[in-house]
Amino acid sequence: MATAVGSATIAQQLAGFCAALRFEDLPLDVVERTKDLLADYLGVCRRGAQEVSSKAAGAAVQALSEPGQCTVIGQAERRSAAWAALANGTSAHAIEMDDVASKSSLHPGVPVFPAALAVAEEVGATPRQALTAIVVGYEVVMRVGNALNPASAYRRGFHPTGVAGAFGAAAATAALLHLDAARFTHALGIAGTMASGSLEYLSGGAWTKRLNAGWAAHCGIVAARLAAAGFTGPTSAIEGPLGLLHAYSDDPVPTEALDGLGQSFQVMRVSIKPYACCRYNHGPIECMLQLRPQIPSLDDVEAIRLGILSGGWLLVADPLEQKRRPQNVVDAQFSAPFAAAVALVHGRAGLREYSQANVEDPRIDSLMARVTCYRDPELDAVYPDQWPAAASIRLRSGRVLEARQPYPLGEPENPLSPEALAAKFRDMAGAPWADEALARIRALPEGSIHGMLELFRE
Repeated sequence: MATAVGSATIAQQLAGFCAALRFEDLPLDVVERTKDLLADYLGVCRRGAQEVSSKAAGAAVQALSEPGQCTVIGQAERRSAAWAALANGTSAHAIEMDDVASKSSLHPGVPVFPAALAVAEEVGATPRQALTAIVVGYEVVMRVGNALNPASAYRRGFHPTGVAGAFGAAAATAALLHLDAARFTHALGIAGTMASGSLEYLSGGAWTKRLNAGWAAHCGIVAARLAAAGFTGPTSAIEGPLGLLHAYSDDPVPTEALDGLGQSFQVMRVSIKPYACCRYNHGPIECMLQLRPQIPSLDDVEAIRLGILSGGWLLVADPLEQKRRPQNVVDAQFSAPFAAAVALVHGRAGLREYSQANVEDPRIDSLMARVTCYRDPELDAVYPDQWPAAASIRLRSGRVLEARQPYPLGEPENPLSPEALAAKFRDMAGAPWADEALARIRALPEGSIHGMLELFRE
């Protein structure tokens, strides 16, 4: 495999490595993990396509584009790659069940897979080429996200998935278009001027968080297509004095973009979600599930204290009174008090629990009023490499129950079992052909991308 060269820019080094990468360079565990992530993405996208926001995005895509060769999951009619990617990325991010990269605090799959799969269909790529492009996309989106420093980007009001996602989608597309290192670099440079994503989605139950993923997938394809046509972008788009890291972060870590490049693959550091909410809520949920069997009755709960990572404080804990009073499912997905309450009431925190009925459930409302959140220096000391959680419940008897979770379920250090991954796929796909689809994914690189995706159309 190619190695990094210190005198070149970050984009040039990433492009040089990615342009040279071949399927034969990928270890078996990397290929298998990529297929796990592919199955997770397709199942989540299939279920997400049923959301009202996804139907609205799909209708807009139909109005804005002509029929093409690429699958729009949940629709019968195909579209061109860039527009199919917009629809699919938006759908896959609609239900907060898509994969997560802890260090970069972003969702790598939802910009990368929609771009890679759509372009693979459009250019007739082999499964080997598609899988390699997906690995490339993850490599770039996560490394750019690591360098961005997610906590700093959040403070500036930027959504790392949308911002770094444009680079990952551009990289996956550039790989499928077989761009040389120079044009690959231009694709990343062009993506830098398109990268966007506002955190204001936290207000009023808006759907724009979902669009951030779809837009990143869309503009990444456009960026790579422009580069393929000879359009140029700045080689210093990432670390330049007016580049991404300085524009979107007050405290970037440029060295993280290249650390260990060629020595290990980023897909091996991705978490798969078991719960239908912001990943910052998963640790507190696990703490509640640990303590729940020790609680005689929910009426015995006097107070709940949740240790929240500072990196996610703005998303799930602040302002507390607002987080205690979610008005809709989007609000609930980003509320630590709701996460704790729903886990205690139902013993689960899946799609069925993240419902408007539970947002309005007086039992959950009562428990949320008893929740306070705090920052814990011991938790923050290992962030963002690790996303631990701590919590306590004080009972009316005076007894205090405590729990800590170093690695929430789904992390590489605490992975979902193969059986749990398959069960999640079947639940998300919700179709009689789910096992056949899973078999086609598992058979890759045999078969075809087009044939695999055919099952996911309406």
